[in-house]
Amino acid sequence: MSIVTRGGDGGETQLLYGGRVPKDDLRTEAYGALDEAISAMGLARAMTRRPETGELLLALQREAFTVGAELATARDARDRLQAHFPTLGVEAARRLEDEVHRLEAAHPLPPSFVLPGGTAAAAALDLARSLVRRAERRAVSVARADELGNPEVLRYLNRLSDLLFMLARVEEGPAATLK
Repeated sequence: MSIVTRGGDGGETQLLYGGRVPKDDLRTEAYGALDEAISAMGLARAMTRRPETGELLLALQREAFTVGAELATARDARDRLQAHFPTLGVEAARRLEDEVHRLEAAHPLPPSFVLPGGTAAAAALDLARSLVRRAERRAVSVARADELGNPEVLRYLNRLSDLLFMLARVEEGPAATLK
């Protein structure tokens, strides 16, 4: 079986559990942006020298992949998705928020704006954070079109970007601030 299917040559793509949409559909924009963020998290994971950060990033990548599945499923096929994948519940965003608070307590934020790029891993984390923000904006568009079956996706993406911000600060230490 080849990755080349030619099914998207006309500018459309297949959603999970059926249905074809244009490649610039709100859903494909949202899960595409999330895919970019997952890749940037992988870059950060490859660059970090902190094993605990690498382990957390791997878990976040896997979870974000599941969020992408939610975004790639039409609202009327959500029950089929839930039969195959764990979908987000309120505990997912809460868990990320708890981790943000833990990191904030251990690594206080600098008193001024942060300029990304203190280390290579921190820069990759800030890239991932900005891509998650894009995915969040696109997911808001999906929600406004009443096509998002799970409102927890928005909360999760918001907390994920916060957590990636904090992980970047941990990676760089007190190195890079904009004064």
